[in-house]
Amino acid sequence: MRTEEILAAIGTGLWSWDSSAGMVTLDAEAARLMGLPAEPTVRPGEEVRPCFHPADWNEIDGVVNFAIAEDTVAEARMRIVDENGSVIRTVRSRSKPVPLDTSGRHTYVLVGILQEVAQPPGGAAAQTPLTGDWRRSREAFLLDAGRALAEAGSTEEVLRVANSLSMPGFSPDGLAVFGVSGERLTIIGHYGHNVGDEEPFTDMPLDTDYPAAEVVRTGQAIYLESPEEYRRRFPVTWPLAEGFGRRSWAFLPLISSGHTMGAWMAGFGHSVAFSPDERSVLTTVARMLAQALTRAGVAETERELSLGLQKAMRPSLGPGVPGLTVAARYVPTGGGLQVGGDWYDTIPLPNGRIALVIGDVQGHDVRAAGLMGQLRIALRAYAAEGHRPDAVLSRASRFLSGLTETYDRADGEDRSDVTRFATCLYAEADPETGTLDIARAGHPDPVVVSVDGTAVIRQTAGGMPLGVEKDADYPTTRVVLGPGETIMLCTDGLIETGGHDMATGWTRLKPVLEKPVEDLEELADALVQAVHGPGSHYTTGPLVDRREDDIAVLVLRREGARTRRTPGRRSAMTIAQAEPERIAAARQQLRELLHDWADPEQVDSAELMVSEMSTNVLVHTDGDALLLAEVSGERGERRLRVEVADTSDELPHKRRPGEMASSGRGLVLMEMLADTWGVDPRGEGKSIWFELYESAEPAELSAAGS
Repeated sequence: MRTEEILAAIGTGLWSWDSSAGMVTLDAEAARLMGLPAEPTVRPGEEVRPCFHPADWNEIDGVVNFAIAEDTVAEARMRIVDENGSVIRTVRSRSKPVPLDTSGRHTYVLVGILQEVAQPPGGAAAQTPLTGDWRRSREAFLLDAGRALAEAGSTEEVLRVANSLSMPGFSPDGLAVFGVSGERLTIIGHYGHNVGDEEPFTDMPLDTDYPAAEVVRTGQAIYLESPEEYRRRFPVTWPLAEGFGRRSWAFLPLISSGHTMGAWMAGFGHSVAFSPDERSVLTTVARMLAQALTRAGVAETERELSLGLQKAMRPSLGPGVPGLTVAARYVPTGGGLQVGGDWYDTIPLPNGRIALVIGDVQGHDVRAAGLMGQLRIALRAYAAEGHRPDAVLSRASRFLSGLTETYDRADGEDRSDVTRFATCLYAEADPETGTLDIARAGHPDPVVVSVDGTAVIRQTAGGMPLGVEKDADYPTTRVVLGPGETIMLCTDGLIETGGHDMATGWTRLKPVLEKPVEDLEELADALVQAVHGPGSHYTTGPLVDRREDDIAVLVLRREGARTRRTPGRRSAMTIAQAEPERIAAARQQLRELLHDWADPEQVDSAELMVSEMSTNVLVHTDGDALLLAEVSGERGERRLRVEVADTSDELPHKRRPGEMASSGRGLVLMEMLADTWGVDPRGEGKSIWFELYESAEPAELSAAGS
């Protein structure tokens, strides 16, 4: 005897349902149980679906999804109805979902059996669901509902999720969420109504004889199983609900943190008895809905606060300045409120110049944003008084130090270990001459981009971050921009975001700065894209656990007429007696200036001569050294000229040092390595210089350049 015959003898049929193709396969016994001709058949799901009671069909999805999530068998009892919707029998299904894809969540085939079970007591079939495993169906529904509501990020999304919920066995055809505004009931959102139907409920006093208003007043749910019960309990507002044609209603309080924040209405087009299980499901959904609405409200409040803070503290470039073009960007990335301590500013000065400011207050929270706003105002005030860059930063440091102490005293706690500081770069720019007098407080150095596209970090003197010392000094460095040259100021977020340190971050930004760009706005966008754009994901630095930081970037270009003459490059640096370590920075700056020089050995020679010249000044004089380097001419035939000037009148002498001598080789090396060199007396001091020629014919180039 075949298996099918054995199963038919015990009233059991085989069936399968392919969710991807939408086809249902039935053997003869399964087809009979479904009210179809008793013969094997394969039919579309649309033809089989009418065989099930609508409430039970809606329940199947939840049962199957739960079985897939838990890797168990899906069990359910379903009512089979005839063409008139009358229940002819009840069947019990046990089936195993078999995923068709690797994720196991999208498509599957249900393979299982059908068995006829005894009919429930008269009348009950039409009132309550007959699922054989109600608890599993309810848990599956609540699992999906909780996950969907938890992921909703706004009130609109919460309402959309609530409207899409299909409750097991008694799905409503109309939903409404009510809120409370003062002493009045309002509509937050609704579903299953035509536009305008909500008008009578949009603004209703809380003392109105309406179910939702009573729920808000008492905090107790109201279940209305029939229109007669609604009309008897709420005769005043029954005419408002009568026109919707519903048969049952559930009004539940939305309670969050012990406070009734509103009410939720579920209306049903069929009669519902509201069994304890059904009331339990509705109560659980109402609690999840209240929590989701509370979270969404908090998130929307924070977003509104964030936008307000951003608008109030948004940096401003101010009016344009003839002779200078400025572009800037600010990207808040570190804090949840999307505000932080980074800022930039441009300040018109009384002497006709313009001040460029960029800074970063420690932290990414609201306190950092507040300190930033106060510090920005203070800097503007000091600049407007006409102080020089060093005096502006000194006063700002004293101001911030006192401000953070005030914060600590107001908190009533010892918080000296978290006293805030700020890095800052202040530059006073003269549009006519292109000079920038720069004072720096622990901030990254600026980058100068020459007309030919060479980007070099411009080493500048600096002091401690603002707020660390009350009476800190901030030396000033002068940078001269030629026509068409650009200077870039930024906070460390532009360099280090994405897991980079200062070295690897500069390597990432250098090609962006050296790419020919006419529009400064385009350059500012490119710098941000290099950090946050798709390409930035492939240039992650070694410090992958570094926290993301806010970004501020300010780009300034000196306008000037373009000429046919090949633009040159130049760099300048002061090497103080107290900072001999800046000789290494001078070597690095020279190497960057000669990044495309034809002969690497000449670059090495230039570095060596710069070291010797600078060291000679520091050892044999009492003053600082001023290093000037300039590259001119066409590529392949360029000339490098380096000068080191000091204020001493003592001229160097060429000596023949012995084998073990520790000094005296400077001029000997220059004579061996330089194409030309010399010592020029000046009004105050002297200048030692050398030249190197990229061409193999230095004499011709020298004559052409003179």
